[in-house]
Amino acid sequence: MKVELFLDRWGVVTTVLLSTGLVFGSAFSSATNALAQSTPSDFAGKTISVYIGSDAGGGYDFYGRLLARHFGQHVSGKPTVVPQNMPGAGSLRAANYLYNAAPKDGTAIGIITQTVALEELLGTPGVQYQSNKFNWIGRLTPNIDVSVTWHTSKGKDIESSKLHVIPVAGTGAGNVAEVMPRVLNEIIGTRFNVIAGYKGANAAMLAMERGEVDGAATSWANLKISKQDWLNEKKINIVVQYTPERHPELPGVPALVELGRTDEDKQVLALYGSTAIIGRSFTTAPDVPGDKIAMLRSAFDAMVRDTSFLSEIEKGKLEFEPLSGIELQAIIAEARNLSEAVKERARRARGF
Repeated sequence: MKVELFLDRWGVVTTVLLSTGLVFGSAFSSATNALAQSTPSDFAGKTISVYIGSDAGGGYDFYGRLLARHFGQHVSGKPTVVPQNMPGAGSLRAANYLYNAAPKDGTAIGIITQTVALEELLGTPGVQYQSNKFNWIGRLTPNIDVSVTWHTSKGKDIESSKLHVIPVAGTGAGNVAEVMPRVLNEIIGTRFNVIAGYKGANAAMLAMERGEVDGAATSWANLKISKQDWLNEKKINIVVQYTPERHPELPGVPALVELGRTDEDKQVLALYGSTAIIGRSFTTAPDVPGDKIAMLRSAFDAMVRDTSFLSEIEKGKLEFEPLSGIELQAIIAEARNLSEAVKERARRARGF
């Protein structure tokens, strides 16, 4: 099974993880104890909708549908679980729906952009939620996003992308594909030109292959699953990985934080890179009763240990490093403790 434990080496988040204990120790037992001490009604006869904040295809959709196939077997009452794509505004449409309009009974779960907390902290237009008030259910894997360019592009790496204008596909105001090129332009002087309007990572990569743009952003996991031929045939250049530290499988690709020239630059880039920790996480609405939250978290914890689920992970060679809902909730809360100076610099870097 492909399980890479690199979280504990990722900068500021290390403190959070160490301070809150082992992922599959106290957090999981706490969720189980909370469930045992309550007398909740179950989900028998109900349908749980999994809202996926992106179009079909790509990492969010893949992991959202993976959960939908297995989750219901572990929820009390064995409800039907139905995935439903809700793209729009870089996943903010789905986030806003879950926060403001979704049922408050645990029957609406979402997998939304890993930048959900960042968008709120930086005041992204359209945000209508407080990320720490979501009830976080659990994470299947952190997510390593990368920017790539086609092999014929003049922007073959970061340095050459400072010398030439490199058109790249944008997939929504809150998505890495639009946010990070602008941040890199401001912080380190690259010349990425975001061409907005593409519906998801797969559409962006198709546009790159057709020559409409030079580059696109997607997850490393998605590249390995769907574009292995590109990697084998060296059809793309992997320009940067949006993490605090290099992933073991990408030792020759610079991590985001490395690119900063000053301490302030590095702090801002570390803030953006930390979104990789959230990765492919699941949440539900605020104000859901505590007994229902305990049931959903317990079901998630059981699912990620189930042999049929693990068999699918292993067969697909999927990135898999689960995190409990309690641990995830703590990380989201900790993110709000950033200084105003760092947040303001990060806002300016993004351009709004």
